[in-house]
Amino acid sequence: MANPIPTPNELPRQDLFHLYRFKDHEWIEIDEDTQRHGTIGITTYAAKALGDVVFVELPALDLEVSAGDAIGAVESVKSASDIMSPISGRVVERNELLEEKPGTINRGPEAEGWIARIEVGEGVVGEVEGLMGEEEYRKFTEEE
Repeated sequence: MANPIPTPNELPRQDLFHLYRFKDHEWIEIDEDTQRHGTIGITTYAAKALGDVVFVELPALDLEVSAGDAIGAVESVKSASDIMSPISGRVVERNELLEEKPGTINRGPEAEGWIARIEVGEGVVGEVEGLMGEEEYRKFTEEE
């Protein structure tokens, strides 16, 4: 078995829910039990900046992605933005609800508005270490 994702004791900036944030305003929550799957979405900060979401382009199933790759897009009344994968992996599920109700992202970007689930790629520990915890991300957004 490959190296698991670091636990909170191994990665101090990580919060208790294995929730990380990416510099491009996406989040990933690593499954605590298996550490082999992650759920990806856009942050609340990004959802507020976009305004009312009117369309979501979801990733294709089985799409192999590297950290920083575009996996879809979100369009709002104000602008459009690519959705980036915070870590490497393979898309195993997508939130089909967003095709019919894209505004779900505005109501719960870090909950029911998730975009996709991925099977975590091999050797992503370094990628995860480059992501931000909640406090670090808050400071990052204040500087923008």
